[in-house]
Amino acid sequence: MGGNQTQTKFILLGITDSPCAQTPLFLLFLLIYIVTLVGNIGIISLVRMSPSLHTPMYFFLTHVAFIDICYSTVISPRMLADLLSEDKTISFTGCMMQSQSFTHFAVVECHLLAMMAYDRHVAICQPLLYATIISSRVCWQLVASSYLFAFLSAILCTWCTFGGSFCGPNRIDHFFCDVVPVLKLVCSDTRSSEMVIFAFVTINVVGTSVVILLSYISIIRTVLRMCSAQSRARAFHTCASHLTAVVLLYGSAFFMYLQPSSSHRSLDKVSSILYAVVNPMLNPFIYSLRNKEVKGALVKYRRRLFSHWQHRTVVSSRT
Repeated sequence: MGGNQTQTKFILLGITDSPCAQTPLFLLFLLIYIVTLVGNIGIISLVRMSPSLHTPMYFFLTHVAFIDICYSTVISPRMLADLLSEDKTISFTGCMMQSQSFTHFAVVECHLLAMMAYDRHVAICQPLLYATIISSRVCWQLVASSYLFAFLSAILCTWCTFGGSFCGPNRIDHFFCDVVPVLKLVCSDTRSSEMVIFAFVTINVVGTSVVILLSYISIIRTVLRMCSAQSRARAFHTCASHLTAVVLLYGSAFFMYLQPSSSHRSLDKVSSILYAVVNPMLNPFIYSLRNKEVKGALVKYRRRLFSHWQHRTVVSSRT
């Protein structure tokens, strides 16, 4: 994969070239990465240990948490190393693999968010058929198909990005090998590649956002027909966490990818930091702080842990 390129390595210019800012940024993004790992591993563990959370919604959520760990890990360690190192080179193969891995995980997350929206649609609009429509088998089929489709899409996108001729500058004005900044270095005509990539973004990002939009339109229509104000509030509250995560991810992704290449400016790095670094950290907080079921499971787990610790303390004191 990679055609007739002459470059064997690239140089990532990173977030900033200011020496004074690199150490504070390293500490900040290291903290963000640690919180991302702890938060998402915590969500996965909590869902697995809490029988009350063994539902399709939280099954999808565990996969979102897993994907957040994966694509944050694809970006953050390399970015942290570059902030402290003068050698910011990355091999052609390494750059290509980073781009493909990130694209794969990002596409999977888009599909998972669409599945969660559809899950909420069925739960609120067709509650009597929920167990039949969103069965365990269906959940596994949806998740497996999203991983497979994202893998094939990532290969196609990576081929279009790295399949041209890289015979000029090798300095990538970004902190990772994202599609847009890499394409700027291609010497050959990139119009066909840009069209394919635009179609890829349209199918995955716009397509899944349409599924989410239609699901929420149906949810809103159903909720507004409910007689009880308490039922309406409960229905809207169950969707609040998911909707917040959707706005954060899709807002930054639309800004980054669905604008003309001539319009890309330094704000692209800010947008990329939001969806590649900050968003994976925020998701565990969004789904725990704004979700009564998760908070309830967390309280039960703390009580069980405290009771277990208290019991061990009593036993050890007696012996």
